Amino acid sequence: MKKKKTTWLYGGLLWMGVLLIGVLFWILWEYVPKASVRYCLLAVCGGIVLLTFLWTARKQRQINQFADDVCETLDAAIAGREPEYFQPYEDSLTAKVQSKLLQYYDIMQEGRIQSQKDKETLQELVSDISHQVKTPIANMKLYIGILQKPYLEEKKRSQFMTTLAEQIDKLDFLMQSLIHMSRLETGTFVLHPSKGQIYETISSAVSGVWGKAEQKKIDISVECAPEITVWHDSKWTAEAIGNILDNGVKYTPKGGSLMITVRPWQFYTRIDITDTGIGIPEAHYHDVFQRFYRGEEAATQEGVGLGLYLANGIITRQKGYMSVKSKVGEGSTFSIYLLS
Repeated sequence: MKKKKTTWLYGGLLWMGVLLIGVLFWILWEYVPKASVRYCLLAVCGGIVLLTFLWTARKQRQINQFADDVCETLDAAIAGREPEYFQPYEDSLTAKVQSKLLQYYDIMQEGRIQSQKDKETLQELVSDISHQVKTPIANMKLYIGILQKPYLEEKKRSQFMTTLAEQIDKLDFLMQSLIHMSRLETGTFVLHPSKGQIYETISSAVSGVWGKAEQKKIDISVECAPEITVWHDSKWTAEAIGNILDNGVKYTPKGGSLMITVRPWQFYTRIDITDTGIGIPEAHYHDVFQRFYRGEEAATQEGVGLGLYLANGIITRQKGYMSVKSKVGEGSTFSIYLLS
């Protein structure tokens, strides 16, 4: 359809040019008496008509070729192949249009790939959540069935009630962790960092694990000058540090220790949290920050593998980062770097 419109346009221009030349020739013919001059004028007008025709035909071929090249580029993009006769470094309108079309195709292709990745991530997330929730729910159903038996001894009934309450607490902890994880991954995790004393944030984190540490007789010490300030969201940073401390208490044997050391480090302030726990193999340094990851050595302890994942997410969203060094059987040091 577009080719037909273009043909009519150039055809109209050609005949309009011929008509104007004919009128001009007729006017001049009356005022030029000599035959030789008339023939020269006739030749000039004929040459002009011929050049106009050739120029119009050339433009028509260029437009047709341009349309064919654009269509070929689109067909190649749809088929996922390189278009024929594509010269990306050629300084021509066709090359420019082809480059833009291919650039747009690449952007759309990346969007489709990212959409597929997001879909796979969501499927994995749903699978992981269902797996994590399945165990406490099954236990709760089991204990409720036992408690419904009328001949159950009061002592055992009390024990099962306590165990049932523990399973409910575990499920509640799991759901809260999953909510935090969901907010983290969907970008609705809002932080409000400001310049503040890190000592108070650490104190808040320590108070959350102090009871568990006391039960295992684990000593917690803090080495931090009160005047040290960093850019951080106090509430969420306390939760991140608390998750690391909770892991330290969980995987440190009775009578062990946890030490928190804070010191300036280049453009950041470095917070080292060192435990005397079971340690982490070097091959799994990166894995411990992945969601739902739990090493073989941690299988005997309760947990869902979200604590360090959430801690890392909170710190990185404050333009900080985390690292870990460990030795199996001797302990681990988790380092947090926050902007000073």
